Formats: sequence, structure tokens, C-alpha cells
Amino acid sequence: MNRREFPVRALAAASVVGALGSMPFLSAQAQARKFEDGADFISMDKPVGVEAAPGKVEVVEFFWYACPHCNAFEPRLEAWLKVLPRDVSVRRVPVAFRDTFVPQQRLYYALEAMGKAEEFQTRVFSAIHVQKMALDTQDTIVPWVEKQGLDKAKFLEHYNSFGVSTKVRKAKQLQDAYKIDGVPSLGIAGRYYTDGTLAKNMDRALQVTEFLIAEARRTKA
Repeated sequence: MNRREFPVRALAAASVVGALGSMPFLSAQAQARKFEDGADFISMDKPVGVEAAPGKVEVVEFFWYACPHCNAFEPRLEAWLKVLPRDVSVRRVPVAFRDTFVPQQRLYYALEAMGKAEEFQTRVFSAIHVQKMALDTQDTIVPWVEKQGLDKAKFLEHYNSFGVSTKVRKAKQLQDAYKIDGVPSLGIAGRYYTDGTLAKNMDRALQVTEFLIAEARRTKA
């Protein structure tokens, strides 16, 4: 979803939602072809900081809960995560193209602090895109979280905490460092960036990501 217009990151829904069976890593497509810098992905002018442990390749998924393309991509990403090699570390980063996005960033990081982020990822997407709930302010988020069985006081403690505020600030810094202008999108090893526009669709973006993971392994010191 584009930063300015919020409609369109070219995402073929059929390619994302369909064919979710197990895919060997690297995929045959990623192994068979060489993707092009500037066409299928972008090499960063300056390396971006990573949080992955030494010896691991970090992949960052940038997303926004209210983005329909991120919602469509989620099942494909979940399937891909299940076949990742052990030396690949994936983290999710919620974006904020404007201040109204911040409550959903806080929602994600509060759930993460409670150890519930992965469990609730599809629940949040479903609430927004299937149940058509407006989880975009603290006043709408907190009652929903409570209905999901989480402790309201504990959630609010995290939601308004210094720790979550720090993660929100760092998420914006990372978003800016990777020059994110739409979601879903992927940062690889602090060195590469791809998305559905560059790769032509998000299914192919995962193939590009696999290729770049291999490149990061090959070229690291």
C-alpha cells in the first residue's frame, strides 16, 4: 500500500493466497535465475543496522494492519516462514506513514511484549479486514483486546510504556533507513530491499528475498 495514495502495491492476490503448499528453500525459481539489482530489488546506498545474531541473515517484513495487501500477503508469508533455514531471522516491523498509524504500531509492540504477537497476527488482520472493525485508536483497540481474553490493565501498561514508545520510534527510523514508501515490503540483511512493485508481485518478492539471502551468505565477511 502506497505511502501517499494508500491504494496500490501491485499484488496479485491469486499468487499470494494460492499455492500455499510447502516450498523448498531456496525455491527452484530463485535458484534457477539471477535477479537484477535496480529491477527486482534495490541495494541500499548505506547499510542498515540489523538485530539478528551473528551468523544469521535478517529479513524484515514491513507491514500495516489496515493494509489489504498486507492482509492478503499474510498467509503466503506464514507458509514461507515455516520452511526458513535456521540461519534466517525474520522480524516484523509495523510502519507509520502518518501519525494515525501509531496506535496500530503500539498494538503490535504491546502484543509482542506480552508474548502474543505471532498468536494475534492473523486475529488482528481478520478483525480489520473480515469483521470490518476499526482498530485504529486506543479506544477501539483496548475493548477488542479485552474481548480476546487478554488482561486489560497489563495490555495498557505495555501499550503506553516507554519500551513500546522506544520500539515505535525505532520502527520509524528503520522504515526511513530502508526508504519504505509502501507495504508489504521486505528488507534483507540490512543491504537489500524488495517489494511487490519491484518484483511484480509478492510471491515473486519472496523468491527475490531467497536469492538475496543466498547473496548475503555468500558475500558476508
